Amino acid sequence: MEFLSEIINYYNQFDEWGRLDREPIEFQVNWHFIKKYMPKTGYVLDNGAGPGKYSMKLAKEGYKVTLTDLTPKLVKIAENKAKELDLEGQFNGFYAADARELNMIKDEQLDASLMLGPMYHLQEEKDRIKAVKELNRVTKKEGLVFVAFMPRIRHIFTSLLSPENWRPNDNMDSIIQFSQTGCFNHSDEGRFTGAYYFNIEDINPFMEAQGFETLDLIGSNAGAVLNNDSWNYWRDKGAQEVKKIIDLIKEKATDPYILGISTHLLYIGRKK
Repeated sequence: MEFLSEIINYYNQFDEWGRLDREPIEFQVNWHFIKKYMPKTGYVLDNGAGPGKYSMKLAKEGYKVTLTDLTPKLVKIAENKAKELDLEGQFNGFYAADARELNMIKDEQLDASLMLGPMYHLQEEKDRIKAVKELNRVTKKEGLVFVAFMPRIRHIFTSLLSPENWRPNDNMDSIIQFSQTGCFNHSDEGRFTGAYYFNIEDINPFMEAQGFETLDLIGSNAGAVLNNDSWNYWRDKGAQEVKKIIDLIKEKATDPYILGISTHLLYIGRKK
């Protein structure tokens, strides 16, 4: 599939580990809620894991982790990272795999499954359904799922704020079309592309239709509304102030009114 090779090319040259280091709020907020809901121990799938930032954290905490990602290079990076951190024994395998076909995993193997990425790139509804059905299949009954989405309204405003950065969304006709389809294909080579953005009100019903009970839907990074100048102001005030901001963002993450300003959302559900 041509769109998949474009996505692989993007992640081949993009530093996803570094992104989560540069945007630690998203990672910290997600981790806060993953820990809150996770069983104390168990088998976990990190599906679309990238270089394995969440996987390493889960492994360190004693979970048994299976890692999958579409991009072979990232799977290799994750495997090397696990060796480097002496966590290899916590992993049940590193697989280059498409989220829609997790053939290497038998039914109902996992106490919890993370899918923090694949939903960003499945522009066809049938593919989105396929990926979520696979997640359902490999997760035990009563098992948890954590699925990341990107909200459409936020990308509309991001396009209005930085049109040059998000071509073809540098004119209103394109932005209006995007607001109807949620599909975004970057005009510039090597940029985040082949993306799908959800209408927020569709997320819970979509997951529930695939056999999950909704526990929560949170804004992973409402702090994305702050620009670099704002962050520099708070950083200059010291680590204590920044920590208070992150605590506030965690506390407000479940406020439904904040979902539209967050760049990423985290759905938390239980398999029925």
